[in-house]
Amino acid sequence: MSAQQALLRVIHARLVGEPSLAPLLTAGGIRDQIVPRLRLPALIYGEIDSRDYATATEPGEEHFLTLGLWSEGEGRAEVQALAAAVRASLHHAALTLSGAHLVSIACQNIKSRRDEETGLSVIDLTFRAVTE
Repeated sequence: MSAQQALLRVIHARLVGEPSLAPLLTAGGIRDQIVPRLRLPALIYGEIDSRDYATATEPGEEHFLTLGLWSEGEGRAEVQALAAAVRASLHHAALTLSGAHLVSIACQNIKSRRDEETGLSVIDLTFRAVTE
């Protein structure tokens, strides 16, 4: 059974409850998808890729989750501050999952870009989590 949903639930709870994120996001600024007229800055859950990571004796999964951070602020300062807060909240966090054990979670990649369609500043944070 995949621990993917349990991992997403605990990450969401952590981010929603993170006091350092509240002043950096708009109300309702943590979303599962981009919606029309979304107020920015916002955090949007992106891809999650889960793979078998079992050993000969233990079940396990490796998960790669991308979080998209979107800003319409001039320059990248606003979205960079948001990225730093999200990374600080999740990188090596001790999270308790329901039905699985989180071995580790770490930020693996930070990619800053300008969205081609909208011109908005975007940072994609990719986290690697291992569950068993």
